[in-house]
Amino acid sequence: MKVSIKDIAKSAGVSHSTVSRALADSPLIAERTRARIHRLAQKRGYTPNAIARGLVTQHTRALGVVVTSIADPFVAEVVRGIEEIAADNGYRVFLGTSHDEPAREVNLVKALREWRVDGVIVASSRVGALYQPHLKEIGAPIVLINNQGQAGARAIHSIAMDDSAGGELATRYLIEQGHRVIAYLGGPADRASHRDRLNGYKRALRVAKIAFDPARVQTGNGKVEAGERVGELLARAKPTAIFCYNDITAIGALHALKQRGVRVPQDISLVGYDDILLASYVDPPLTTIHQPKDEMGRTAMRMLLDLLNGDQVANVRVTGKLIVRESTTTL
Repeated sequence: MKVSIKDIAKSAGVSHSTVSRALADSPLIAERTRARIHRLAQKRGYTPNAIARGLVTQHTRALGVVVTSIADPFVAEVVRGIEEIAADNGYRVFLGTSHDEPAREVNLVKALREWRVDGVIVASSRVGALYQPHLKEIGAPIVLINNQGQAGARAIHSIAMDDSAGGELATRYLIEQGHRVIAYLGGPADRASHRDRLNGYKRALRVAKIAFDPARVQTGNGKVEAGERVGELLARAKPTAIFCYNDITAIGALHALKQRGVRVPQDISLVGYDDILLASYVDPPLTTIHQPKDEMGRTAMRMLLDLLNGDQVANVRVTGKLIVRESTTTL
């Protein structure tokens, strides 16, 4: 049978509360008594019940993380950053998947709180500021990474990429390489990241005095199969360069172009977004906009720790970096 605190208390000849405080290293218990109880607990194979301890302390040292999909390479790197800081600070992480469904996302956050997690991080949230009326009910701080909720809505606490600046950076680079017919193979139309990257694309064209042509814009779903829609852009716009919503879309586009006998970069230049690990391994390696994914996860976790300590937290905006590889060339 599992050894309980009551069993340790009986063996040590002290009260149940004394054992609890000693195992929590409370300064209210003499150091000699604490050491004796720790030795006895170890000898008898006692393991603490985290849920029971949480009921007493109101802290479980567990955190919830909600992501859109565990198959997304971007998400994997963000979660790695979260787990690194969580482990360094003695927290465990429970992971849930929303599958891009707002209702499922909110229900997951509520369910994680029912399991008494101390706080929640949500990556690519589809709900965003709509958490505001739920905060009292959830009863835990929430940090959003790259919020995809309502346009212009104020997020609770968030760290986000400046996607408008990233879109402009990618497009400006292609313009500097001599391209004038540049297409944008985008993401889902309802995504804030798609709209912001598109706005950055438009701004770069405007600065370069290149007329914006809606025929050069094609929405997608942000997945590899979206790359197949490159055929529609080739038929409509005949671009010399394509800026893609993310690296996964760009990898799909690269495959579709090869199937059509279109060479990259000799016939068409291709730029991705995110700088996932695979971006440097495809042929040719992708020019892309780097998002500091690990660091975004670490920063979100530090923000959550500050909130748990009762500190004030400011929202964070991150700037991307252009990574030039072999999928682009001068026209």
